[in-house]
Amino acid sequence: MYKETNIRSIVKGISWRVVATTTTIIIVYLFFGRLDLAIAAGLIETVLKVALYWGHEKIWQKIHWGKKRIEPFNLWFTGLPLSGKTTIADKVYTELEKLHIPIERIDSKDIRELVPNIGYSREDRNRHMLRIAHLIKTLQNNSISTVASFVSPYRESRKAIREMVKNNIVVYVKADIETCKARDYKGVYEKAMNGELQNFSGVNDIYEEPQHAEIIVDTDKMSADEAAQVIISYVKKHYVK
Repeated sequence: MYKETNIRSIVKGISWRVVATTTTIIIVYLFFGRLDLAIAAGLIETVLKVALYWGHEKIWQKIHWGKKRIEPFNLWFTGLPLSGKTTIADKVYTELEKLHIPIERIDSKDIRELVPNIGYSREDRNRHMLRIAHLIKTLQNNSISTVASFVSPYRESRKAIREMVKNNIVVYVKADIETCKARDYKGVYEKAMNGELQNFSGVNDIYEEPQHAEIIVDTDKMSADEAAQVIISYVKKHYVK
């Protein structure tokens, strides 16, 4: 969240007092016909009310009544490799940033670069998802929402994340395996089919589709922009009102 700084409050007070003081000077002059008296009254009022306005603002900043806290949420993007998770999640994150809410972006590629040699077995992946869930939980404790994109192929790890994380929104980025192969600019599907990559979701390892996803976007039927708008509309309706 953004916090009002002292200098901003002062500048706001001055800009308002310029308008108000001019009005006071005009009124005093019209009643008494003395410009010196009108200017003096205007200057005294300006000094006093700028100080009073600043103090009034500071007092109200400490009062929580009438403020509505935006509960932190987590958008969890799951789907086959190259289904479009990262592209859509990036677009959603960019749009949510414009709403001026505390939010962070977490992507599997970035995390694996930070924590190498994690492994791709079912046990390794489940353990890794628990680390990510703990990271998200820590961010949420500081009122920070998250947009996370991971293949996360196993139901047990997604269930563990849902149990650990508040307001978890599962976004299933659905795509046909052949569509994902056609997008394979990295050649990873080909390597997996040739046996060069093991435990590759959708080829030589299972991908268990979410059974209770809050949002499903089919990238065979809609563009990344269209999918992003569906997700943003959901967030605005349920969390950012």
